[in-house]
Amino acid sequence: MRGDAGTPLMSRTTVQHEPRPTGGIGLIDNDHWLEPYAGDLRQRFAHYLDMRGTIDAQGGLLGAISSGHHYFGLNVGQCDSQEGIWYREWAPAAHHLALVGDFNDWNDQAHPMLRNRWGTWSLFLARGSGAERLTHASRLMVRVSTEAGSENRIPAYIRRAVQDEKTQSFSGQYWDPPKPYVPLNPAPGRLGGLRIYEAHVGIAPEQGCVGTYDQFRQNVLPRIASLGYNTVQLMAVAEHPYYGSFGYHVSNYFAPSSRFGTPDQLKHLIDAAHGLGLAVIMDVVHSHSVKNVNEGLNRFDGTVHQYFHAPP
Repeated sequence: MRGDAGTPLMSRTTVQHEPRPTGGIGLIDNDHWLEPYAGDLRQRFAHYLDMRGTIDAQGGLLGAISSGHHYFGLNVGQCDSQEGIWYREWAPAAHHLALVGDFNDWNDQAHPMLRNRWGTWSLFLARGSGAERLTHASRLMVRVSTEAGSENRIPAYIRRAVQDEKTQSFSGQYWDPPKPYVPLNPAPGRLGGLRIYEAHVGIAPEQGCVGTYDQFRQNVLPRIASLGYNTVQLMAVAEHPYYGSFGYHVSNYFAPSSRFGTPDQLKHLIDAAHGLGLAVIMDVVHSHSVKNVNEGLNRFDGTVHQYFHAPP
């Protein structure tokens, strides 16, 4: 390797520093102005190692910590050997939470939740004591009481949110079909170079209408495959109350947009893409969480810093 003037780089005069011991202060070698903060750097690095050890003990960064939707929200499970449905919500600053919906006539006294020391609220609906009334497609919300008062909120990990045609307001919906969609095609393996077709299900039709998952599967996917692409990237999959945001005002991160169809219809679309040899990428735009209170996560537990940074 040679320098700009043709001189071997290794022959140039360089200043050598003794390598510093590990412990979080190695970057002082690059910025000696940080020397007075060596103690703080060691403390922060020790905290990182402690937290990383805690995460690794739970399965690592790709373990349970990245699969919170299997713990929070509504999930079928057991409690004391009883089958039923768990509902969990993280709201550390809230005073009281209760699950409400058409299954209990929206009675905020019927199903109160319990809080643990970490600010996670939980409720177990055992079969025979409430769970049988919470059925597929039931509308539901969580009643959250804070310093500012009480209001119904959409559960943060809801799998489906739907809009009322009359009031235009969104609510959560329990999604547990009796015959869930079963994929027929495995995802394509390593594709080498990606040839990506970026698409938006809603604006894909040539007609002046909002497209659906089924229309996209039937009419657009075959064209994408025939043109030689091997990957389709879907925009605006996560639920967003304002369609004009083009999917960048996300309100419910675990709920595919209901304006295009059901979660199972989205699964059918993805399965069909795999059958055509197309890998599927779905945009997840965490940096564009909508600031709405009624539909989104803002002020969920009554504070401005739970899911967002404060000040706004």
